Amino acid sequence: PASVVCAETLRQEGFTGLVTMITREHFHPYDRPKLSKMMDTTAEAMSLRPPEFYQEHDITVLTGTEAVSVDIRSRLVTLSSGSTLAYDKLLIATGATPRVLSCPGAHLEGVFTLRSPDEANRIASMAAGANLVVVGSSFIGMEVAASLSDKAHSVSVVGSSDVPFKRTLGVLVGQAIMKLCERHGVKFYMSHEVSELRGVDGRLREVKLKSGKVLRADVCVMGIGVVPSTGFLKHSGIHLDSRGHIPLDKSLQSNVPAVYAAGDVASFPLPLRAGKRVNISHWQVAHAHGRAVGLAMMNREVEFKTVPFFWTALCGKSLRYTGYGDGFEDVLIQGDLDELRFIAYYIKNEDVVAVASMNWDPVVSHFAEVMNSGGTVTRRDVESSDLPWVKEHEQMKF
Repeated sequence: PASVVCAETLRQEGFTGLVTMITREHFHPYDRPKLSKMMDTTAEAMSLRPPEFYQEHDITVLTGTEAVSVDIRSRLVTLSSGSTLAYDKLLIATGATPRVLSCPGAHLEGVFTLRSPDEANRIASMAAGANLVVVGSSFIGMEVAASLSDKAHSVSVVGSSDVPFKRTLGVLVGQAIMKLCERHGVKFYMSHEVSELRGVDGRLREVKLKSGKVLRADVCVMGIGVVPSTGFLKHSGIHLDSRGHIPLDKSLQSNVPAVYAAGDVASFPLPLRAGKRVNISHWQVAHAHGRAVGLAMMNREVEFKTVPFFWTALCGKSLRYTGYGDGFEDVLIQGDLDELRFIAYYIKNEDVVAVASMNWDPVVSHFAEVMNSGGTVTRRDVESSDLPWVKEHEQMKF
């Protein structure tokens, strides 16, 4: 959403010049996270703004068009059509490209990544009554498995870790979510890797694991991560880090003046973790990036500040998460994991750095507000029970 929000912000702040958005997709910008949750929907149904919005605010949207290079000296963007666009200020929000399995058979018919409405529709259609294998227990992979668990004949998830979401949510929460999905018929093959995708007449029929196990498969969805879509910048003079992200300053500007970045491609300092440089591929963060960049382009004094937040929906249950828990050292659980009514506190250096919850609203929102106001919740606060930090926060609001 970064580009849309940036364009909106420019108009809200009184900018009257040309605003042009470029997208290689053939749709106006839409709510991409819904793809893995509502797989039979359309881009129009998920549209962030109707086409009339862009017309009313004099925002040009070039669909089916891709930026292929940037000339920072002449301030020109070359497009896939061969034409060029001049810019005074440039936002790079090109997103990410799904990783693809490197094993034999990865290009058989029936093998997919998920990045567009057309792909989501084809996966949902082909998986109906068929055998679905999801490779990767990422959020996208797990949401696909959960979304199609009542439509496919069988659903199997192959993951390289011992439980889903281990790095982000920890073992206990990962186990609880895995049990939830198992109750809805999803089978898990954790601590496994794929060695080969086998087909007949060019169509997928089996997924072979390195253990020798063979899974029946008519459809395979790869959810094994993404890489930032920044290859077109390699010789531009815009710095990229070792992973292909664009390093930014606190106003989200790159090493090149007037060139900004947002969303999946951005590496930026996160104030709530003492300026630690991070890349966070969350919708809410990209939204906040867009607003901050729009203000920066209007020469407003801006220091990007937000508390990351995301949610996921799996088998009728919703999990909410806020904070930045990378490298957490411990997880404290309040509530009942088996009943899927719990709060998980992620601890680092005796402070709570992130919170996740199921069926315990609005505790995640409270924690986000505490962090946004510069407050701290400690292990001791959590262990003293009865959520005293929430009560203290409520008292501060009134």
